[in-house]
Amino acid sequence: MFRTRFAKEIVCEFLPPVRPRKKNRVIILCDGMPGIPRKKPLMEFLSRQGYWVFYPRYRGAWESDGEFLERSPHEDVLDVVMGLRRPVEELAFGKKFEVRPDEVFVIGGSFGGAVALLCSLDSRVKKVVANCPVMDWTILKESEKAETNKPYPAYLREAFGNAYRLKARNWNKLYSGKFFNPTYRADEIDATKVLMFHAKDDPSVPSWSVEGFAEKTGVKLKLLKRGGHLKTEFIVTKYWWEIERFFGK
Repeated sequence: MFRTRFAKEIVCEFLPPVRPRKKNRVIILCDGMPGIPRKKPLMEFLSRQGYWVFYPRYRGAWESDGEFLERSPHEDVLDVVMGLRRPVEELAFGKKFEVRPDEVFVIGGSFGGAVALLCSLDSRVKKVVANCPVMDWTILKESEKAETNKPYPAYLREAFGNAYRLKARNWNKLYSGKFFNPTYRADEIDATKVLMFHAKDDPSVPSWSVEGFAEKTGVKLKLLKRGGHLKTEFIVTKYWWEIERFFGK
């Protein structure tokens, strides 16, 4: 596993493909929040399929510098996409890798699912997979209060320490319905670029919100009867044949 840094602030783990392809295909993995960075097995799986894999930490989260949610996290991912145009320098020994992607794909779950959906709006991203994505932050405010019994930024500080450098003013931007909100930009979504997975019994992201988004946008949704808040690792490995067919050969 290698480490690099993009845009001077974003720390990112990465792996080259185990076997080269005619095209340089890149997958960027987007984490949920809160959570602990631990996608090494998934990165290794995707590397074995012949993909470059990049796993960034959002600005203001974990090893990355900056302030969490000062800007939309999907912009952090697009900074990674931009950085792939230049040689990628591994931080420990300074080895440089020439990636030069022919195609870029984004996969994210939950919070990271919202990131993936917004990344689909960028022409440099070919296709995205959004697993149990958050669609509209405005509907989650009351459920957060019920779950934590305190302001969410305060909960994060107590539970995760400095892993997320989040100010209340940044978190509160989510409730405007415009900032980092897939529903607000639903009319801009190109349905051919998006594949979504969700479970009807998801306790964290209401199924009706994802189904409604799919109906409005025409995005393909694979809806499972059970599974709860699905793990991205489970979805990608179980449905890889379908995902790779969606990506295109």
